[in-house]
Amino acid sequence: MKKYIEIGIGNRWFVRTETEHEDGTETEARGIVRPFSCRTLYIRIWIGKKVWILDSREGFKTASKKRKAFKLILGFAGE
Repeated sequence: MKKYIEIGIGNRWFVRTETEHEDGTETEARGIVRPFSCRTLYIRIWIGKKVWILDSREGFKTASKKRKAFKLILGFAGE
């Protein structure tokens, strides 16, 4: 089970935890859901349909999305 703790603007809550379950479903909760073991740190900037991600493990990545949004997120990925 993967967990993502995100802090920033653009999501439903300023601090949230997203959990990806083994069956592929996702749940979202307000605040930090414990226990959490951090594996990587990332910064995600989403402007319009373009997303830039700077990840401490995987480096710099870009992506395109179908919908437009603005997000500025500091995130922690782990289990």
